[in-house]
Amino acid sequence: MKLQVALDEVTLSEGINLIHQIENDVDIIEVGTPLVIREGMSAVRQFKQRFPTKEILADEKIVDGGAFEANLGFEAGADYVTVVSITDNLTIQSCIQAANARGKKTVVDLIGCPDLATRVSELEKMGAHMLSVHTGADQQAVGRRPLADLKVVQQFASNIAISVAGGINSQTIASYVALQPEVVIVGSGICKAANPTQAAHAIKQALN
Repeated sequence: MKLQVALDEVTLSEGINLIHQIENDVDIIEVGTPLVIREGMSAVRQFKQRFPTKEILADEKIVDGGAFEANLGFEAGADYVTVVSITDNLTIQSCIQAANARGKKTVVDLIGCPDLATRVSELEKMGAHMLSVHTGADQQAVGRRPLADLKVVQQFASNIAISVAGGINSQTIASYVALQPEVVIVGSGICKAANPTQAAHAIKQALN
């Protein structure tokens, strides 16, 4: 299992400094949506230049202009870009086509998806490279967690990589490891930890 660290509520310099601290335990660096909004694709370029051996995900959460926006991320050095599952199929398909043309990957974010069972099958048939089970920050604030949704997605997915995100930390990681997703995404559980280096190492050890 890979560890993806989501850099959301940090500045670019804070994010770079954090990755230097936890570099040995990180597989995928996620330039989170708030950081993309704040810094644009320059943030993706910076992380790819500074950490060339790491995979980079641009969390664009694309909803329209699929190929154009996906290529913005890929041209900046992203290995993955995200598109939301609740947008139009044509947008998702164009993101997938853009990724295939460059040897990259499209991650479909299932945040807000009203019918996971049906949508997972549809997305798999479209050729999506990965599905991301995601409980958003506003949902987390009222106590929701992604564990139940992860079980549903795994039940209906037949042959597609799955990532999971939403309030995961070193205390809760064991519940997710037991379900063996391909990627575990951790944001505040590392970025806001009292000791980010220790938290990242504990989570990576659990994944191993």
